[in-house]
Amino acid sequence: MRVPSVLSAILMVSLLSPVKAFVPVQVGVSSRIVSHNQIHRMSPLNLLDPKSSSSSSRLSKLDADKGSNIVTDASGAGAFSYGSFAKENPLATSVLIASFKTAAADLLAQVVISQTPLMEVDLERTFLFFTFGALYSGGFQYLYQVNVFKKLFDVEKFTNQSWGDKVKDKQGLKDLAAQTTLDLIVLATCYLPAFYIFKAGLFSGSADPGVWASTGIENYTANFSKDEYDALRVWFPADLVCFSVPLYQRLPVRHVVSFLWTIYLSFARGGH
Repeated sequence: MRVPSVLSAILMVSLLSPVKAFVPVQVGVSSRIVSHNQIHRMSPLNLLDPKSSSSSSRLSKLDADKGSNIVTDASGAGAFSYGSFAKENPLATSVLIASFKTAAADLLAQVVISQTPLMEVDLERTFLFFTFGALYSGGFQYLYQVNVFKKLFDVEKFTNQSWGDKVKDKQGLKDLAAQTTLDLIVLATCYLPAFYIFKAGLFSGSADPGVWASTGIENYTANFSKDEYDALRVWFPADLVCFSVPLYQRLPVRHVVSFLWTIYLSFARGGH
């Protein structure tokens, strides 16, 4: 009798279907790997079950969705996002932008404004701006404008609000005014003296830091009224914007304004 043998084959397939293993199945001249779910769906008993068909469709859809997710994740893994990098590495972002920004601004001032031929560009002067930008504009500014201000004021709450909510936040506006005032004080008492001392250290021809300091302070004092007047005109409105945007955007936004400011400073005060 062939009936028992057929029933035995069906029974054996049904018993093997729950086994959670991958079985190679030959299809034509190519082979593929079939999972235990697919073997279960291929069982003769399940082929007769209408519920099994809908279940198989759902499983197939899930398999397709998983595959598409894997492709999406793989393709997105190699993409670079400036926003993500800036959030994860704010200090490095600030230093990189500040150093190259100040150097580029000086080169622009020399070549475009002063009409200096490329072969006669003062590279020592450009190096001065590159170093000053990295140490002061990129490093020191990050420490006090982000780390210190974050401890003194509730900056995250204010900066993460919409602009409509910001203008209604009285305490946030007070903190904004305080940050702007403090930054303008630091600009007048730290930034400008540091710039002139850096400049003296590079151009004075002396290896004595005392000479750098005395020469730098002398030049700072001589130019203070003009420099401070120009600084207030530029940085008062700029600070209101810089201290209102989210923290990770604070210094990058500031560097945009600083680029224009550095061009002026290079043209007016960058020479030997």
